[in-house]
Amino acid sequence: MDMRKRRDMQLLYVSDNAVMEEQSVCRKKLQKLNFMDRSDFDGIAETVKDIFGKTGKECAVNPPFYCDYGSHIEVGENFFANYNCTIIDVASVRIGENCFMAPNVAIYTAGHPVHPDTRNSMFEYGKEVTIGDNVWIGGNSVICPGVHIGSNVVIGAGSVVTKDVPDWSIAAGNPCRVIRKITEDDRRKVFHTEEIDDEAWEEICKKQ
Repeated sequence: MDMRKRRDMQLLYVSDNAVMEEQSVCRKKLQKLNFMDRSDFDGIAETVKDIFGKTGKECAVNPPFYCDYGSHIEVGENFFANYNCTIIDVASVRIGENCFMAPNVAIYTAGHPVHPDTRNSMFEYGKEVTIGDNVWIGGNSVICPGVHIGSNVVIGAGSVVTKDVPDWSIAAGNPCRVIRKITEDDRRKVFHTEEIDDEAWEEICKKQ
């Protein structure tokens, strides 16, 4: 079977010439993105849309940004990835609307066999990652292959997410675990127990 087909079926595959040719196309686009004038917001946005397989109307990435293919990445409306985001998109990465990523977030779909003899055969695999709507991922977090994160979730900074995270959760740690549910009591919270000031809260309420 063609190695690209095996890869896309999430089976073991080898990065042969055909696979690497796909990556080379992406790397040329990344070269352009990562050396653009950082104040050229429109140009950066257009280049990101050319890299990603699918984007919403509003899609912002602060370079540098890294991925393998780009075409395997789908993001919804109002997506933002801060500096030094890495998405190893061997398998598909699907992200919903209103997803924010702090600096140094990494999403990995790639994996290798555990036993060294098998691993040294150069076969590898990819397992898809999905992230729901309204998700905030804290800085230096790692999302591991095959993980599914629900909607309305906050992932704390420095987390290593190895298992699925349900909707309406705050999760953090290494390995990442659910700390508690997000409730109505959190609606006016801003930092720990600090509440949003009246002026800002009035503006926020107008948008809800």
